[in-house]
Amino acid sequence: MLERFYPDVYVDSAYDIEYEALYDKGYRGIIFDVDNTLVPHGAPADERSIALFDRLRGIGYESMLLSNNKEPRVKSFNDKVKTRYIYKANKPFPESYRKAMELMKTTPETTIFVGDQLFTDVWGAKKAGIKSYLVKPIHPKEEIQIVLKRILERIVLYFYKKRQEDKCREKRYD
Repeated sequence: MLERFYPDVYVDSAYDIEYEALYDKGYRGIIFDVDNTLVPHGAPADERSIALFDRLRGIGYESMLLSNNKEPRVKSFNDKVKTRYIYKANKPFPESYRKAMELMKTTPETTIFVGDQLFTDVWGAKKAGIKSYLVKPIHPKEEIQIVLKRILERIVLYFYKKRQEDKCREKRYD
């Protein structure tokens, strides 16, 4: 039951992902959440996020921001990173993920999603058939409704990590 919320990959940061290797494997589009994935909640695009999107363009990726925030927040971030965006995305419903792929001209098999929340970001990506990367939140200060979700996320992540450990043990004995 909890598996529906499990990410395909769990990493410390969006900035630690080996995007070049993923491109070599055939991925061509990346959809990102913004707040606490790329910058702290409400923060403007910084040098690191701007450099990331420049790097992705240099590799050859299409990219998209997908946020449940209102347009002014997403647009102000996007003005610096210069990609495309969908605001009020209504994650975890898969329609906005599909719209993002349509705009990028990618498919679920050639797209990855990077976000910091299991119950919106990861679950929506999974429902859309997209490989999901969960990143640790950049900053602990969050809105109350997100703080409450984080408590439940810790439970899900406990079982996810246990399952990953079990898989590693099984491989050692194969």
